[in-house]
Amino acid sequence: MNAWISKWGEWLEERLGWRAAQRLLEHKEVPVHRHSIWYYFGGMTLFLFAVQVCTGILLLLYYRPSAETAFESVQFIMTQVQFGWLIRSIHSWSANLMIGTAFVHMFSALFLRSFRRPRELTWVSGALLFFLLLCFGFSGYLLPWNKLAFFATKVGTDIAGIVPLIGPFLLRFLRGGDEVTGATLTRFFGFHVAILPAIATVLVSVHVYLIQKHGMSTPPSVDPDKAPKMKFIPDFLLRDLVGWLTAVTVLAVLAAIFPWELGEKADPFSPAPAGIKPEWYFVYMFQTLKYIPSKILGIDGEVLGIMFFGLLGLLLIITPFISPREPRTGRRSLLPVVGILVLVYIIVLSALAYRT
Repeated sequence: MNAWISKWGEWLEERLGWRAAQRLLEHKEVPVHRHSIWYYFGGMTLFLFAVQVCTGILLLLYYRPSAETAFESVQFIMTQVQFGWLIRSIHSWSANLMIGTAFVHMFSALFLRSFRRPRELTWVSGALLFFLLLCFGFSGYLLPWNKLAFFATKVGTDIAGIVPLIGPFLLRFLRGGDEVTGATLTRFFGFHVAILPAIATVLVSVHVYLIQKHGMSTPPSVDPDKAPKMKFIPDFLLRDLVGWLTAVTVLAVLAAIFPWELGEKADPFSPAPAGIKPEWYFVYMFQTLKYIPSKILGIDGEVLGIMFFGLLGLLLIITPFISPREPRTGRRSLLPVVGILVLVYIIVLSALAYRT
């Protein structure tokens, strides 16, 4: 048996050079400090993304992306396909958990200043991945073609149409016309299963490569040369697996006890449901736009709101290049304070949105 394994190992080594990667993983180390727990949310996000891919492929076997058949195909999956309801619930819940862990991962990296030299591009690729996950959530929300998703997409694309200069073009590009129709559904399906996954594959590959190249960062208060380290394999990997198992447990409980509802089929001629809101990861933006006056200095308030959020997104991406470089001293950075204020703002505005 050992001779057979050795023979195949030599065959793979000659063609793939896999032992170089093996040696790299064997020697890879991870710093250990009191903030190490935040390291595991990146791997948890990647694991939930893999769950999304696997369950999405299974759903594609039965899903039909048209206004006439989308709702019925999802209904068939949930009622006729064996364990179809569970697969759809896992797909929907894992999408929300994935965005939640991505939020935690991004803010923890911000607070720990993980973007410091030479990890600027690691941060940029991670920020772009975060926005890509939001695009996945927005495009996938419409695919069941139910009433809530239809009107939420109409509101979301209306907001996109407010963007200065490119708003009308962006609106027609997203909808495939002037209104939310079957063409919008087909277009969102193409985004969700082809264009966004292709971009995600590239960004994930770049992000993981940069992490492997530069290693995991330490907080400014920890000297990377003096910090204790643990082996990536098996020590860190086993701890990462515990995080994955935790995610699986939470996901299984949510999917089994709170199966994702389908609702009513979309009817473009029916009135919008009362109190309609976007998904939780967009609701603070929606609530902010409700509070902005209709006119500010002669400019539409919604336009200024969209410009504000666009500017925040840009600042998030370029944070490594605008953040002041600080020596390892006792002086505290204002950046974590700003991050906490932004986090509190998101939580408070989201809570207000769900109370009204």
